[in-house]
Amino acid sequence: MDIVVLAGGLSSERDVSFKSGSMVAEALRARGHRALVLDVFMGYSDAECDITDIFEDSINNSVKVETIPSEAPDINAIIKSRADQSPSFFGPNVIKICQKADIVFMALHGGDGESGKVQAAFDLYGIKYTGNDYISSAIAMDKQMTKEFFNRAGVPTPVGTSLKKAYRKGFKFDKFPCIVKPNCGGSSIGVTIVEKSEDLDAALDAAFEWEDEVVIEQFIKGREFSDGVMEGKALPVIEIAPKQGFYDYKNKYAAGSAVETCPADISEKATQAMKKYAEMAFKALGLTTYARMDFMMDEDENIYCLEANTLPGMTPTSLLPQEAKVIGMDFEDLCEHLIKVSLKKY
Repeated sequence: MDIVVLAGGLSSERDVSFKSGSMVAEALRARGHRALVLDVFMGYSDAECDITDIFEDSINNSVKVETIPSEAPDINAIIKSRADQSPSFFGPNVIKICQKADIVFMALHGGDGESGKVQAAFDLYGIKYTGNDYISSAIAMDKQMTKEFFNRAGVPTPVGTSLKKAYRKGFKFDKFPCIVKPNCGGSSIGVTIVEKSEDLDAALDAAFEWEDEVVIEQFIKGREFSDGVMEGKALPVIEIAPKQGFYDYKNKYAAGSAVETCPADISEKATQAMKKYAEMAFKALGLTTYARMDFMMDEDENIYCLEANTLPGMTPTSLLPQEAKVIGMDFEDLCEHLIKVSLKKY
């Protein structure tokens, strides 16, 4: 198959996306596919060019990927660096190249890539893509809306509220410690644990740097877990234990910063409950292909589902590939399987 592995974009997870994309492309090439890594925002060439045989030399025509930097990217600088300075999210030749592909493997994380906007555009252009449809993607991307869907479906989730930047003046919150985070962000960027009221303003400042709506929710002290779901069926649960601090941007992507255990070393009762909640969350959000649910569990084994990731990371330290490996599915198998699952939409 000719496959575009779409990465980059303008989210805070841009660099992580490139790493996911390069890993996926390498795996797909090993299975005989012609996989091209394409930056959805920068595009391919700043001018009209012949893309007839672009998949013939997919390796040299792909975006070259470095390691994931320890800091989130400067999005404004990236926007200014695009030569054509078009207001379009799609860079030069992106739509044309995607239309030539048999399918687009969505390696985008966060932002417009995970919010359903790209998926909706692809539906209109007749482009096939991996992952969920635009409606379920949009719902899952909005953390506060996700909470509302979880509550209606009986999926336990931390108590919280959302706040728009325009209504910040006079805002009060009296339950501490709490977590403050961007409503549609990912990779723990802009996330702060707030221990006392006098630290709330600084946490809001940090979150509002990334977007105009934030979520403030109760802080759950305990152990952190994740559970992938494919076609409604939960994978083995994985535990994430950062060596220092919490599971922030650095601990997610710096090798050796966290201890990840799969299957998680918890009771059978807790395991089955978490897998059940992962499947319930998947169904509640209208997801059909694959996703990953994040959880916290306190010392009394009370479980809380934090959010859903509709395009889980596919980096060397990502969680979904580790979970799939436990059931005998190596990374190449997983990439092939995600394409197979996604093609059922069509």
